[in-house]
Amino acid sequence: MKEFAYIHDEKHSPSPLRAVPALASFSDDQLDDVLNSSSLLQCEPGDHIIKEGSIDSRIYVLLSGELEVRVGSKKVASITRIGEVFGELALVNHDKRLASVIASTKAVCLAVDQKFLQDIHPREEDPDFHAALYEFVARLVVRKLEATSKRLADVERELRLAQEALAHAQAARVDSVKLKRPVKRAAPAPRTPVRVR
Repeated sequence: MKEFAYIHDEKHSPSPLRAVPALASFSDDQLDDVLNSSSLLQCEPGDHIIKEGSIDSRIYVLLSGELEVRVGSKKVASITRIGEVFGELALVNHDKRLASVIASTKAVCLAVDQKFLQDIHPREEDPDFHAALYEFVARLVVRKLEATSKRLADVERELRLAQEALAHAQAARVDSVKLKRPVKRAAPAPRTPVRVR
């Protein structure tokens, strides 16, 4: 993976970044500061952008390519939409990364170092910038919660349909077994011999 300083024309953010609704939290000047504190990551397939268990303070935006999210050795998600933001929880929880993000194709990401942003915009001196930064993260978290809620509703609907289909199949099987059973007839009554005289 190669890393370069991100250089852009001030007041003109590139189109993949304009596609990120959460960036609307920032004024043009604030967005320039965000971009000026960023790096470009050029990734080859298999490169780790985020390593599970590591601690870092960067937030990432996918500019091209495809990524996968892994917990342990299990793939749990893909990041394929240009402008998709990931790693934003580092801003609020300052904890170890919960998953790895690995390039599955050649990819380019924008890496925003929020600790650097906090150094150049101390909270006490620039509360407006920090309000915009937290609004940015809040918008991202809300979008991800909405997507997770929708996926959960879809899974619950699929599970309900599968349970109904299973119950229907079991009922049909029981009916089929009943039809195939031989009908037991009552044994004929023993005949009493009749004596002829």
